[in-house]
Amino acid sequence: MAEKKPKLAEIKTKPTAISAAEFIRTLEDEQQRKDSLVLIEMMKKATGEEPVMWGGSIIGFGNMRYESPKTGRQVDWFLVGFSPRKANLTLYIGAGSEAHADALKILGKHKVSGGCLHIKKLSDVDLNVLQGMINTYLSRK
Repeated sequence: MAEKKPKLAEIKTKPTAISAAEFIRTLEDEQQRKDSLVLIEMMKKATGEEPVMWGGSIIGFGNMRYESPKTGRQVDWFLVGFSPRKANLTLYIGAGSEAHADALKILGKHKVSGGCLHIKKLSDVDLNVLQGMINTYLSRK
């Protein structure tokens, strides 16, 4: 019997032509603007990619095809990214994985939900540890 091929799903969040720099300029909170610029440099350094807006509020770097281990559903997505949200900075770096367990213990003030890392402001965390987490996540892709 032939193996069933996973289907590429169409998702709402896609790359846009919006400039990441322009998006950051529209952020009301000055600290979020500054932190976003730091995150862009960290993720550019790690990926060698330029930032791309995904939807109206996520800044992503690189491209990959993600396959859900539960459903087999595939989607086109970014390698790493972040979103400056009202409550915090949400980083998409696979924070819930075992690969980050030790780093999370020494990172500083943060929360994790699913694969996302939530940080109020970058001064709450060790940036060297954060850069290491980004690099570790990318090395597993």
